Amino acid sequence: MRGSEVIGEAAIRAGCRCYFGYPITPQNELPEYMARRMTEIEGATFLQSESELAAINMVYGASVTGSRVMTSSSSPGISLMQEGLSYLAACELPAVIVNIVRGGPGLGNIAPAQSDYFQATRGGGHGDYRCLVVAPASLQEAADLTYHAFDLADHYRLPVIILGDGMMGQMMEPVCLPPFRKELPDKDWALTGAGEGKSRFIRSLLLDVHVLEEHNWKLYRKYQRIERREVRYEEFMVHDAELVIVAYGTAARIAKGAVNRARERKLRIGLFRPITLWPFPFAALKRLAERVKGFVAFEMSMGQMLEDVKLSVGGMVPVEFYGRPGGVVVTPMELLRIVTRKYNQLAKKD
Repeated sequence: MRGSEVIGEAAIRAGCRCYFGYPITPQNELPEYMARRMTEIEGATFLQSESELAAINMVYGASVTGSRVMTSSSSPGISLMQEGLSYLAACELPAVIVNIVRGGPGLGNIAPAQSDYFQATRGGGHGDYRCLVVAPASLQEAADLTYHAFDLADHYRLPVIILGDGMMGQMMEPVCLPPFRKELPDKDWALTGAGEGKSRFIRSLLLDVHVLEEHNWKLYRKYQRIERREVRYEEFMVHDAELVIVAYGTAARIAKGAVNRARERKLRIGLFRPITLWPFPFAALKRLAERVKGFVAFEMSMGQMLEDVKLSVGGMVPVEFYGRPGGVVVTPMELLRIVTRKYNQLAKKD
């Protein structure tokens, strides 16, 4: 299946019954797939909104009722959704947001890039809030993480962002699709209309400063639980590595090819791949820094994850950077030349 279709089908099988979105390349195949597929699902709703602003507020409305809901877009469209994301986080409403990143800033182009890392991992909108962010590196992982994203969103009551890129959205790979969810968790907080019992309110306007402060502390404690429980990463060929590439998503696929070629040349180079971009695997990378000679952060951007890598390492060993912005896709051989040079420089220092 094509990447965008994999995400759509996994979402439906996870129980997503509402999709709202507005077309923008290179993720148009996802709403196109949902428009066709959701007509086959009883009780499902697909709606092409008039804008990304409308789409994220439709997500808000559907989530309030307890529905599993998703939207998708690409970089400029996600920018327009940031106010809505802040509202979702403030009201503790679960939702899944897919960003198939394109080259930027501005309108940029439709080529694959990773320049939305800051936007995704730092909240993006106003206020003190976080979104849980996952970055698949294969279409099988895209299916698995999308399926799991709805559970995470419901469990922690927050938006979950799936960060892909134009290459991952367009490429095709074989996948094993997850089963259809037959039962979904009850949501005793959802607004279902008139009924017995205490009235329910979902709102983010808290005019009393002390009430709002306590709400922020509540959210912060939740984010701390997520940091303790939901960190995911992959280590590849790091058992004896002297130099480690740090990369995520499509860049990690390229990096894995470079590592395999390096190993053929007897170069002790490995790969550390964050799967959750927030929470970032700070502790795991710090442990690795205690026994390697250096890192190369590799991104399809000007270096945004680089800051989290440096925070993890804390100056214990050198952290270099290599990236290509604007949608340029590096080949494994190009990256191999860069990391070989870094590897030889470390060897000379010894």
